Amino acid sequence: MDSNNLIKQIDFIKEIDKIKYIQRKTKLFNSDRNENDAEHSWHLAVMAIILAEHSNRTIDILKVIKMVLIHDIVEIDAGDIFIYDTQKKHSNTDEERIAANRIFGLLPKEQSEELIAIWEEFEAGNTDEAKFAKSMDRLEPLLQNISNHGGTWTEFGVNYDKVYEKKKVIKEGSDTIWNYAESLIEESVKKGILNRNS
Repeated sequence: MDSNNLIKQIDFIKEIDKIKYIQRKTKLFNSDRNENDAEHSWHLAVMAIILAEHSNRTIDILKVIKMVLIHDIVEIDAGDIFIYDTQKKHSNTDEERIAANRIFGLLPKEQSEELIAIWEEFEAGNTDEAKFAKSMDRLEPLLQNISNHGGTWTEFGVNYDKVYEKKKVIKEGSDTIWNYAESLIEESVKKGILNRNS
C-alpha cells in the first residue's frame, strides 16, 4: 500500500465534502428547499443509470457516472453559476479551471489527471458520454421546475425562449428524452407556468 497516495486521497475526500454546502437556485421536487450540488450530482448519477437505454449512442455508463458525480466539484471554489444568469456565462470559466487544478490536484498524479480529463470532456460536450451526461444535467432542473409550478423560471422571470435554448442540448444525448422534455416545456406554457413573453 502506498500510504502517501492514501493520505492524498483522504485529503481529497475531505475537501469535496464542501460540495454539500454549495446551494443551487433550483429547488427539490415539490419543495421550497434549494438543492445542493452533492444532491444534484447524486441524482444525475442515478438518472444516468436508469435512463442509459435512451442514449442516442452506446455509451460507457461508468464514464458518464464519473462525469456527473465530479462535474460540479469545481464550484467549491468557483461557486454555482445560475444557468440563466444574464451577467456571467454558464460555461467553463477561468475560475473553474483554476478550481479543477487545485481540487483534483490534491489526488495522486494519475487520478488527478484522469478526473481533470473527465471534467474537461464533460465541459467540452463533444463525446457521446459527455452529451448524455449533459442531457441529464439539463433534464433534472426541468423536472424540478415543473414540479414546483415554474420554480426558478417564475422566480427569476425566465421565459420560454431561454428555457428552450438551454434545454435543447438534451437532444444531443437523447432524441427520446428530448421529445419528452420538449412536450413538458410546451405543456408548461399551456398550464401558465412558463411564459412565452419576456
